[in-house]
Amino acid sequence: MDVRLLYHTPEPERAMAVAARLCYAPVGAAELMEHMSDEAVMKVLRVIMTSGHFSALEHASYTFAIDGVSRALTHQLVRHRLASYNQQSQRYVSYTDEPSFIVPPAIDADPAARERYLAACGSAFLEYRALMDAGVEAEDARYLLPNAMETKIVVTMNVRELLHFLEVRCCKRAQWEIRDLALAMLELVEPTAPYVFMDAGAGCRRGPCPEGKMTCGDPYPKAPKRE
Repeated sequence: MDVRLLYHTPEPERAMAVAARLCYAPVGAAELMEHMSDEAVMKVLRVIMTSGHFSALEHASYTFAIDGVSRALTHQLVRHRLASYNQQSQRYVSYTDEPSFIVPPAIDADPAARERYLAACGSAFLEYRALMDAGVEAEDARYLLPNAMETKIVVTMNVRELLHFLEVRCCKRAQWEIRDLALAMLELVEPTAPYVFMDAGAGCRRGPCPEGKMTCGDPYPKAPKRE
């Protein structure tokens, strides 16, 4: 898995604070962006993050390039509807050489299971190529390709949606591959907006496990308290 932060809103914490402050300011956002002090920015962010008035967080966004993940992962990822996605197409990209297949760790740890798994993936790909060679269009032949196929996707999320994504997908009850993705994304964004992301991640970092009876029983260490 290769996860890279392609772009984010410049000065994201300032942008979010300015958007929130504008609601109560006699001047415009451009003037606030230029003249609002760092202390004022932090004061507004503190109110946002402790009050739950998160609409201002939608004014900063992050764009990620994600390679080396499975179609099984991206089927989960795109369920987060308040985001933008562009994915490598199996209709317009034809595979001539056998592609990479993502192997789950539990299967990878068992040599016999790994051999059987990769044989099944390879067999499906050979039948895909046979259909293509017989003149079947890629848009139809691709129905044979397994969820294990490696894919690439570009994702953009605003901070409000990103915090929600990180909360549910960093959780230890999340499926392993999308959890690895969420943890990698959190590592990339945390330095860019350290106050906003200081307690991002699974809900157990901020208090009791929100999963209730479904808890894993193995919470993450608690995040620092906001001041």
